[in-house]
This record gives sequence, C-alpha cells and structure tokens, in this order.
Amino acid sequence: MPRKKRKILKKSARKVKVAKKEEKTQMEEPILLQPPRGMRDILPGEQPYWQQVRRVLNRASQEYGFQRIDTPVVEYANLFIRSVGEGTDIVDREMYVFATKGGDKVALRPEFTASVARAYIQHGMNVLPKPVKLFSTGSVYRYDRPQEGRYREHWQANFDILGEQDAILDAQLIQLACRVVNNLGIKNIQFQINSIGCSQCHKDYEDLLISYFESKKHKLCQNCRERIKTNPLRILDCKEDKCAQVSFSAPQIIDHLCLECRVHFKSLLEYLDELDLPYVINPRMVRGLNYYTKTVFEIWSGEEGGKKQSLGGGGRYDGLIKSLGGEDTPAIGFALGMDRLVIEMQRVNAKPYRESKPRVFLAQLGDLA
Repeated sequence: MPRKKRKILKKSARKVKVAKKEEKTQMEEPILLQPPRGMRDILPGEQPYWQQVRRVLNRASQEYGFQRIDTPVVEYANLFIRSVGEGTDIVDREMYVFATKGGDKVALRPEFTASVARAYIQHGMNVLPKPVKLFSTGSVYRYDRPQEGRYREHWQANFDILGEQDAILDAQLIQLACRVVNNLGIKNIQFQINSIGCSQCHKDYEDLLISYFESKKHKLCQNCRERIKTNPLRILDCKEDKCAQVSFSAPQIIDHLCLECRVHFKSLLEYLDELDLPYVINPRMVRGLNYYTKTVFEIWSGEEGGKKQSLGGGGRYDGLIKSLGGEDTPAIGFALGMDRLVIEMQRVNAKPYRESKPRVFLAQLGDLA
C-alpha cells in the first residue's frame, strides 16, 4: 500500500476514534433537566394568557386585511447580514450562526422582516394587488443578556405592508398596534415616533455625526469607537450608559431631512392626530437595524413614574426589497413581543382567555334506567 494512502487511513482512523470517545463522554455526562440559558418552558398555567394574545392578534390581522405567512426558523446567514446590516448588535454579537453538515452557513432567525422580504421576492408577490399585507407569528433567537421580558428565544407577532409609500399606511399600522394592545387590557401606552430619513438625508448627516463622535471618542465604548467610521448611526442605538449620555447631545436626524422625508413625516403626524393616537416625537430614536428608512416607532407601556417596558416597534424599509435583488418596493412593518405582552397583561391584571364551559350534558341511559 502506498505510504501516502496509509497516512490518510491512519488519520481517518484517529478521527473516528476521537469522535467515538467524544460520543461516549457525552453519553456519560449527567442530563441537565433544564433548557439552555435564555430559553424556557411555557407551562399550562400561563397558556390562557398566550391563547388570549394569539386570539387578539389573529382577529386584528383579519380585520385589517392581512394574510398569514410562515417562514423557516433557519435561513442562510447572509440574508440577515445583508439586510439587518454589519455593525449592528444583532449581526455582530447576537445571531445564532452555525454550519450545517453540508457546509452551509445558516442562522436562527433573529427577526422576521428579512425572511418576509426574501419570500416576497422568491414567490413573485410583486404581481399581487397592492398593498400586500402579511402577518406572521413565531419564535426568534438572539444571544442577548437574559433578563425579565428579554429571552434568547422569544416570540414575536409581525405585520408587514408592502408596495405603498403613503404615510396613511404608517398610521394604519400604528393604529393596529394600539388596538391589539388595548384589546389585551393594556391601556396605558405611548408611541415614540421619529423619522430617520432616507439615504439622501444620511449623506451630510453622517458627516456631522462622525465629526461629533470623533470629538467625544474617549467617552465611548470600544464597539462605538469602531463604529464612528463604519456605521455612526448605530452609536445612537448603543445601550451602554456612557454612550447614551454622549448621544444625548448629538445632532438630530430630524433636523436634516430632505424635503420628501419632511413632507412624509408631517403627513404621518397629521394622520396620528386625526386618529387621536397617543404619541411623542423622540428625535434620538433610530432603532437597531440598518434597513430602516423614514418612519420608525416604538410602543411603550408603564405607569406614570414607574417602570416602562417596550412592547414592540417597527418602521419603514423602503430600500430592503431592492437591496436583496427585488423590484424597488416601499414597505413598512412592525413586531410585537408576545412574551412582553403576556408579562404586561399579568402586571395590569388583564383577563386571560377563558374557555366557555358546557352547560348541557348528554348521558346515554340503558333500558333499566
């Protein structure tokens, strides 16, 4: 037998031996009777709250003309890298990425929008009557620091409207979110609204940000120092206290909108006023995903003077479909955290779902009864 072939066979034998040893070690290890950190079971006692959330979401999706779409939990990783964007917390630190046995680089979905956009392109939904309204629910995964209301596996409800750019649709989605939350018994809510403009607005604004953050560089965390040149907008979204303090005095995007974006934002605010929806303008809000354009918003709940909790958020992503290879398609969407909704329902003593109990019983009686 040639020497080279013998070496290959020996190497293969060693790999098999190591694999068997690792398998034996794993079989001998005690089973941890708990899920991995950041994951949890939803027990029967909690299910009435979850049933109520699903019931209200499904009813709202039907009333507003949405059609359900289900996308895979696992997608190719580059879908999220290209859409959510490099330099974001999700892509840089929070995504669950792994290689399949076939060598494909895949990821557990960290959010729904990229998958919905991919499905819209793949299945030719651009030929459908506009707007196209899609609704999803399911689990998403982020390797974040677990805390109350923030799990590594959590559940989201996602609403997307594709094919129209009129600000009335932005207002309609915000109204839908308000109705869902109110119908769950959560009454004390507020929407934070901002416009982050378009790529045209960002050209001069990013130069201002770079200049500002360069002068405060020594006060920023290491990640944000690296973002100054690559993605300065993401510094505004950093959760570190010292970065938030620096960002508080940074130039505001709302002061640097182009004419089209100013008109769009003004129209949205007028619609919200007509609908009498509770909102405040938060000029520092940018949200943590690179695909957002124009409108961004978040839904907050909490007592006055007490702890407030984010229940969800969203915004426009007018350039995402085109960036993934589809037609130029304006779109807007938002997601509600279903875990957060359940926690808030319990906090405000909202009523869970109750199945109606039968009032009539039928019993079969024999001849001797």
